[in-house]
Amino acid sequence: MAFVVIIVAVFLLLVLFVSLRTVNQGTIGVTTVFGKYRRILRPGLHVLIPFVEKINRRISVQNRSLELQFQAITQDQANVYFSAMLLYSVFNEAEDTIKNVAFKFVSEKDLLTALVRSVEGSTRGLVATKRQAEILGLRREIVEEVKEQLDATLETWGYHLIDVQLNDITFDAVITDSMAQVVASNNLKAAATNEGDALLIRRTKEAEAEGTAIRIAAEAERMASQLRGQGVALFRQEVATGLAGAARQLENENVDPTLILFSMWTEAVRHMAENGRGNVMFLDASASGMQETFQQLIAMQQLDVVRDGPPPPPPPLRAF
Repeated sequence: MAFVVIIVAVFLLLVLFVSLRTVNQGTIGVTTVFGKYRRILRPGLHVLIPFVEKINRRISVQNRSLELQFQAITQDQANVYFSAMLLYSVFNEAEDTIKNVAFKFVSEKDLLTALVRSVEGSTRGLVATKRQAEILGLRREIVEEVKEQLDATLETWGYHLIDVQLNDITFDAVITDSMAQVVASNNLKAAATNEGDALLIRRTKEAEAEGTAIRIAAEAERMASQLRGQGVALFRQEVATGLAGAARQLENENVDPTLILFSMWTEAVRHMAENGRGNVMFLDASASGMQETFQQLIAMQQLDVVRDGPPPPPPPLRAF
């Protein structure tokens, strides 16, 4: 009797051991009874029908990534090599979605094969309508095209495409070298254009500065000439005033002005010889000439034109 009890206890423990199953967090279990779908199991401890119900698949609801590399041909027959990364996950945890994920494909390998071929087909279809020179600028457009076409298909499989990233787009070595040469020539062209613009700006600024300097120098020369003319005019005015005053004073005192006039005459000649710029000077140094000049100075003083403006210059020396 005791032996039977032990056998029954061992059998019950075995049945309990077979019936208890654990589902980890982030996964959902799918059970079948004699190969037919029965229910899904959420994370935690579950009791199955012993020897009849079993967990057929464990579906991960976490995000999954897939790296792939493939080739496409452009409209102008250029080979393009893509390196991409897919990020996808189970669409949701609803029972119908989990059933699609569990029974749509025979295995995970078949799912990945279909996924890779779908991405390659979408990308190649778009690339075939573009030229090689356009591909590098179409990275965003390619990603959007793949997501638009692939996401709807994945939803029927129970998955959702989270993101597609094109990590690298390359061409054959010959095309890459030619593209590098084009970029280099464009850079040289841009550099030459910038250098020409800089040279033009520099030359323009130099011309403007030179023109400004010339205008300033001309204005300074004009003012200097004006000041020199005013100085000469004042000098002549003072000389005329001094000679006229001296002549009038000598005449009033009944003094023979010939000696003084001669002294003043020679002093004027000496001043002109020292400060003049000419090589030859013609003077009327006769007594009659000096006397005539003396009389003219007295007449100029009597007119009293000094107050109203600069006096007229003294009569020119007569040439022999």
